[in-house]
Amino acid sequence: MQLWLAATLAAALFQCWRTAMQQKLRGQLSVNGAGVVRYLYGVPVAAVYLGVWALGHGSTLPLLSTTFWLYTLGGGLAQIIATNLLIMAFGFRGFAVGTAYAKTESIQAALLALALLGETVSLLSWAGIGLSLAGVLYLSLAGRTGSLREVAAATVQPAALCGLAAGFFFGAATVLIKGANVTLDLDDKVFGALLTLFLMNGMQTALQGGYLLAREPAELAKVFASWRDSRWVGALSASGSSCWFIAFALAPVALVRSIGQVEIVFTLLFSAFYLKETLKRKDVVGAIIVVAGVVLVVAGR
Repeated sequence: MQLWLAATLAAALFQCWRTAMQQKLRGQLSVNGAGVVRYLYGVPVAAVYLGVWALGHGSTLPLLSTTFWLYTLGGGLAQIIATNLLIMAFGFRGFAVGTAYAKTESIQAALLALALLGETVSLLSWAGIGLSLAGVLYLSLAGRTGSLREVAAATVQPAALCGLAAGFFFGAATVLIKGANVTLDLDDKVFGALLTLFLMNGMQTALQGGYLLAREPAELAKVFASWRDSRWVGALSASGSSCWFIAFALAPVALVRSIGQVEIVFTLLFSAFYLKETLKRKDVVGAIIVVAGVVLVVAGR
């Protein structure tokens, strides 16, 4: 199995696991408090990954250009904005539709990568991207909305608009992260990816932590008081992000994000085998569609 593919699958698994762990923080922290946990407790883990790889491969710090810093800062900001928009979508009626439209990130990221980075993929891979997205939308919407006309009408509702915007900013963050990796121009793509992650997480901690200090100072104490749960969220976030960043450095954004849709399949498996919940027929059908799309994307590669 190619490294980028293994990294993508691992990233999706870590992301699913992190989401499950993060449920423990619901009700304990504010939106920004829960957000900064990912970065604050993730930075030390990202530093360990970077240091271990550098020592094992004799990697040295490259020249960091102004363009690299701008890409990294832009990617970090876009990720923070996307996360907040997604949480806003949860607050509106039409939760399922808002969440589903956020999953259009894979298509939006592919189009942004094509426009800004000139990344192209085969027609077969495009078909797989579309099919996997259709599977995710089916899993998100089946049984919660009526006809396609109702779904189309829901696109102008606040939840859907926030979802679409979240998908755009998640996609933009992905492309900016890839852009930062490209500017490093390193033969060791993995070291470049881990370096970008470490620096971006540091920036995100400063940005969102600074906001908490200025606007929600009492929340900082809660962030540190929750360290027993938060440390695991940060560790899983850093582990997942490391895998995402490595995959972005080695393969086109469109392929990585599309294969990453298997996260929803992992979620279903976690639900069935860990939580002992019964899967519905729509869950099985949707999972099969997602997996079929992923197979097409890999075949097109």
